[in-house]
Amino acid sequence: MGDISEDEIDLCCPQVVADNAAKGLRLRKQFGRGGTEIGVARATELKNRKNLSPSTIRRMVSYFARHEVDKRGKNYGNEENPSAGYIAWLLWGGDEGRAWALEMKKKVGNAPDIGAAAGSSWVCFTETL
Repeated sequence: MGDISEDEIDLCCPQVVADNAAKGLRLRKQFGRGGTEIGVARATELKNRKNLSPSTIRRMVSYFARHEVDKRGKNYGNEENPSAGYIAWLLWGGDEGRAWALEMKKKVGNAPDIGAAAGSSWVCFTETL
């Protein structure tokens, strides 16, 4: 596979983001709380390192902005008895997901989801072993 050209942007999340989403899914199953069906769907996409659309990146940024306050809740980050907010945050990729989504939003801006935007294409490159 060739190198990514300047007109292509990799919209697959880093492995650490996928790992956070998988952890969120495990905790949600174990504790029966945290996140919505949308959050579960997002976590599944992230865990599977699916190629996300520009609008999904923007929704991720919006989610993190709205839910930053959840980090102040009781049991946030407690692995033995995690808060629903902590689990939900992980479903969306955790702190690394937030940082990645913010960086990607700078690159995609208001680009549309379908077709090539100003000659750019949204690609997903995964490492091969």
